[in-house]
Amino acid sequence: MGEPLFLVLRRLRRPLLAVIGAIAISVLGLANIPGIDADGNPATLGYFHAFYIMSYTATTIGFGEIPYSFSAAQRLWIIFSIYISVISWAYALGVVFHMTRDQAFRMALARSHFAGRVRRQTEPFILVIGYGQSGTLLVRMLDRIGYNSVVVEVSPDRVARIETQEYQRMPLFVAGDGRWPEVLVDAGVTHPQCQVMVVLAGDDDTAQAVAIGGSALNPNLRVITRARSEMAVANLESFHHIEIVNPYETFAFLLGQDFNTPEKLRLKEWLTGLPGSQRPDVLKLPVGHWVICGFGRFGHYVARALTRAGVTWTAIDDNPAITSEPSLLQKGYSQEALSEAGVERAVGIIACTDRDAINLAAVRRARALNPGLFVAVRQMHASNAGLVEATHADLRFVQAEITSHEVRQRITSPLLSRFLSALRVDTGDLAQRAGAQLEMTVQDRVPFLWVFSCMAAYPGLREAFNYDPENSLRLGDLLVHPHDPSRFLQAMALMLVRNDEEILLPESYVHLQSGDRILFAGPKGIEALQKLHYLTPSPLPLIRTGVEPPRSWVFRKLEAWRQR
Repeated sequence: MGEPLFLVLRRLRRPLLAVIGAIAISVLGLANIPGIDADGNPATLGYFHAFYIMSYTATTIGFGEIPYSFSAAQRLWIIFSIYISVISWAYALGVVFHMTRDQAFRMALARSHFAGRVRRQTEPFILVIGYGQSGTLLVRMLDRIGYNSVVVEVSPDRVARIETQEYQRMPLFVAGDGRWPEVLVDAGVTHPQCQVMVVLAGDDDTAQAVAIGGSALNPNLRVITRARSEMAVANLESFHHIEIVNPYETFAFLLGQDFNTPEKLRLKEWLTGLPGSQRPDVLKLPVGHWVICGFGRFGHYVARALTRAGVTWTAIDDNPAITSEPSLLQKGYSQEALSEAGVERAVGIIACTDRDAINLAAVRRARALNPGLFVAVRQMHASNAGLVEATHADLRFVQAEITSHEVRQRITSPLLSRFLSALRVDTGDLAQRAGAQLEMTVQDRVPFLWVFSCMAAYPGLREAFNYDPENSLRLGDLLVHPHDPSRFLQAMALMLVRNDEEILLPESYVHLQSGDRILFAGPKGIEALQKLHYLTPSPLPLIRTGVEPPRSWVFRKLEAWRQR
């Protein structure tokens, strides 16, 4: 209550002085004006009785004239005191009512209430800075999969939308600027239950300031931020706890993968899709000449991806500030410019300006010249989604969707991000082997992903890790059905992480150590069955043979006697 109390004291300073002054003058006069006691002798009330009388008079309680009837002079002074008291109280109440309507006071009160609720959080939560299109999609996705969120948004109008939307777990929210350290602290950046801070500010400068500020306030906190310019990415890469999501680079990388390594793209889309849904198909982009409408930051990323894929392209942009390049036409997006860019012989067009109307017009003109084009369109505003869908584009780039999916993946499946990074640099047949195993495990559905942490402290693993080292717990033992050892769980291991070592597609015979983490993929419900190994004491003979060994002293003695 520090800031609201300070505002209250500052705004009520004059009204309180007016009330105190009115009471002081009234008491001073009433205590010294002579009156007549019950015996007819001259007497004064004194300060105590005067203060008592003015207290009930000013509050309109009205106990009458005590301890004796007043003189005419005293009654005249009481009349004067009543009027100045009423005026001072009316002035004070007017200031109070005006203060309750003051935007600064209401924001301070809301922030104080918000900070108190955040401090009382006992469950893990995700701190999201920015509630635009990307922030809204991310918070909704996190809510669906069971995560608590705390939202900070500079626009009060956007914050007000949260109360009108349906959430299973209503996020805590406040209108504030995340660049202010006190706002981040109130939002829980230093709270022990804060798992990740996600920065989805509107521009890169703000995102840098918020991400660096959060990292400085809590150096051990994991920070994920969106950055699109090369300068912002270079600045943030020097901070080890800050992870960068660049939607332009992500989209361009997907284009390049579809040209060069479609198997990797197919596997990535398969693993990052909506669990339980149909396996997504690859893009199958046509190889040939492409036309790029718009050569800003996004257009540059797309052009570089096409160049790396060995595909020719011609870009069109009417911005004179863009540096001229051999494959750039600095013209408008007319049919003549499209024709000069070679749209008649092109296999595809990518409309990626920062204005939806221009993108839609360029696509329509290009199709008039070449109806068989593969069309990719950039959508800037959610309100234009219907217009973009009406173009029946083969591929849409929606920055909010790519950003929110990438961030959600990093939050919920950090080991999956490591697996995909290893997949990206792999030069062997990792994608083919992983795809074949996935098809045997989940057929054509998107798998559910989970991490199994091998900790000797768990009751179900304590005895397994203390077993004979030569026959210790193996990866295949975790795939045995906990209720029926003759059956195996329908799951596959994508990666085993031991300290800083990554083992991709580990074999079932790999011996496990305490502290190992394994990324599994499989159908819905398998995770709950596998995690029964955490709690159920399962000695290795039971897992491997299905025969439970004797546990108590009596049965161990009987078993030894039987074997003799």
